[in-house]
Amino acid sequence: QVQLVESGGGLVQAGGSLRVSCVASGGTFNPYAMGWFRQAPGKEREFVAAISWRTGITYYADSVKGRFAISRDNAKNTVSLQMSILKPEDTALYYCAAGSRIYNGRLDRIQYWGQGTQVTVSS
Repeated sequence: QVQLVESGGGLVQAGGSLRVSCVASGGTFNPYAMGWFRQAPGKEREFVAAISWRTGITYYADSVKGRFAISRDNAKNTVSLQMSILKPEDTALYYCAAGSRIYNGRLDRIQYWGQGTQVTVSS
């Protein structure tokens, strides 16, 4: 059974940067794409970014374009999200996910979820 484990969350001041990473382990891992979602208190989980596992093509939510960058290391089964120019509204629990398709520019048909890592941006 594949497991996704996130790391790298924390507390940062507005305008700062933070990097979160996710490593997959266990079983045969060859997703179509991987990505990140986030959920703030009292809000629904929302798509943040995704990357095609084979081609490396990236997809971003409008709210993070130009500030976040997703990358992958196929050999290490790792996906990372470099977050810059962070805003208080970026505060959320960030979830790593593996999915079987990209639909309307977002990761879809999620096969595996991580447990989440907290990112808090102070003003």
